[in-house]
Amino acid sequence: MMDERFQLVDKAQLARRFGAAARHYDAHAHFQQEVGQALLELMPSRLVGTDLTVSGLDLGCGTGFFLPQLVNRCHQLVGLDLAPGMLAQAALRGSGARLLCGDAEQLPFANNTFDWVFSSLALQWCERPAHAFGELLRVVKPGGQIFFSTLLDESLWQLRTAWQQLDGRAHVNRFLSLPQLEQALAAAGVSAPELRCITWDLAYQALPQLLRDLKGIGANQINDNQGNATPAGLSGRARLQQLAQAYEAFRQPDGRLLASYRVCLGQLSKPC
Repeated sequence: MMDERFQLVDKAQLARRFGAAARHYDAHAHFQQEVGQALLELMPSRLVGTDLTVSGLDLGCGTGFFLPQLVNRCHQLVGLDLAPGMLAQAALRGSGARLLCGDAEQLPFANNTFDWVFSSLALQWCERPAHAFGELLRVVKPGGQIFFSTLLDESLWQLRTAWQQLDGRAHVNRFLSLPQLEQALAAAGVSAPELRCITWDLAYQALPQLLRDLKGIGANQINDNQGNATPAGLSGRARLQQLAQAYEAFRQPDGRLLASYRVCLGQLSKPC
């Protein structure tokens, strides 16, 4: 049986990191925005139902980038995030969504509250993925749908390989493999999930650009192979030069330096 504590994440530290990055998050989150848009396209464009009680949840709403688009798909929208700093930025959008601070593994909602849930690139930070999916099923109404995206373990494999050449450690956040994700869904009681895995290749001119993006969204080294933050001193100039030299092995013939993410887009339905 899969150890649900695959992710050893300090939730308070996670909230601080993302909160600190909130003001400049969107400037570095083009990949996250592309993934969210792809997930949004899986959702029905019309309201689910005909009454005035249709409700939706943006789980891990971050800076609220997708709230203006989601608010048109329901009558009542809630945006929930672990980081108060992110919610402060989301409030500036004036989307009309109700904003709450909370944890995906302990959702502050009653059973059968929402008609649908949208969650893009948030669930990979959960310590107990099966429990998080169970919570989503709990708060969705019978017949309701859950649309999610999450990162898989092949993500940033080039950066992981370059670091390992230097000191044998990954220094890259760990994520579930597809079999582990499927196992978590099964343990949560999900039947017949629709999963689609996609590789996103991002192109950079130089490694520092990738590292700036990771730092800019607050996702730089939340955990490593030992489940701890990367020790101090690894970001020294000489160290980064060594890392950049190792990363040159992944430069393409056209001059681009690739960073690859493996993303799973999922759609779940709660039985009626």
